[in-house]
Amino acid sequence: MTDPYEILGLSRTASDDDIRKAYRKLAKKYHPDLNPGKADAEARFKDISAANALLSDPEKRARFDRGEIDASGAETQRSFYRGFADADAAGARRYGAEEHFVDNEDLESFFSDLFRHRGAGAGAGATAGGAAGGFRMRGGNAAYSMRVPFLDAVKGARKRLNLPDGRTLDVDIPAGIDSGQTIRLKGQGGPGLGGGPPGDALIEIEVEPHPVFRRDGNDIRIDLPVTLAEALLGSKVRVPTVDGAVAMTIPKGADNGTVLRLKGKGVPAPKSGVRGDQYVTVRPVLPSEVDTGFEDFIRGWYDSHPQNPRSNLGS
Repeated sequence: MTDPYEILGLSRTASDDDIRKAYRKLAKKYHPDLNPGKADAEARFKDISAANALLSDPEKRARFDRGEIDASGAETQRSFYRGFADADAAGARRYGAEEHFVDNEDLESFFSDLFRHRGAGAGAGATAGGAAGGFRMRGGNAAYSMRVPFLDAVKGARKRLNLPDGRTLDVDIPAGIDSGQTIRLKGQGGPGLGGGPPGDALIEIEVEPHPVFRRDGNDIRIDLPVTLAEALLGSKVRVPTVDGAVAMTIPKGADNGTVLRLKGKGVPAPKSGVRGDQYVTVRPVLPSEVDTGFEDFIRGWYDSHPQNPRSNLGS
């Protein structure tokens, strides 16, 4: 370990409060639970913890400043020779080896914030130890991503996730989940340290696009192609929904862009289960084949019913 002052970003005149604040800031930034799978962050966290353990102990800090122990807490050669000079008349050493302790109050407060432990005083025994026990820490979370078909995301499903280490996880996809949301599987993350509990698996969902349906919050939108006759004369047509096709009435004279609603055919809200609606945009389609008779009819009709659909554009 390098100089503990450098690790915590402090000068040698730093106060105890400066040390405490620097440690808490850096520990929260580099804690393995917040940096799953990042070995460099885990190593940095260990150095930060060791630096804090040395500098937060007034006697150890003083000995380090005098050059009697190194950054790891081991006796230096200078300390060895000084031990003989400082021996009392009975030959007893004034300085001896000590167990490694950390600031339990500070560490308890930190882990209480990070892991939301409950119970006064429980954190000190569970997270830090002296001669009777070692450091106990919850395992880091493991982050994964998972692509989910659109209809499975809307209606809910159980999917299997293949992990890089060959394991599999069965994941219950809740109805209504959307891209960017995360599913937490408790106890499926990294192993704990010193007998601590395992972390969780955090699975970020990416919903695959659908060729027909588009999601808009808890609503679903589709474009519905209709013939000119269906749009002009009105008709009843079959419309696809996530639950299957349903009958819907196209009103007479429906223009391109007319929006119709199918109530309760959208996405269920995650908590209440109340479903949104499906909005259907009418898209009239020209005939694929037009003969001269149809052309003559259209030309004659417009000659007797002139109109300018671009009048609002000033043309």
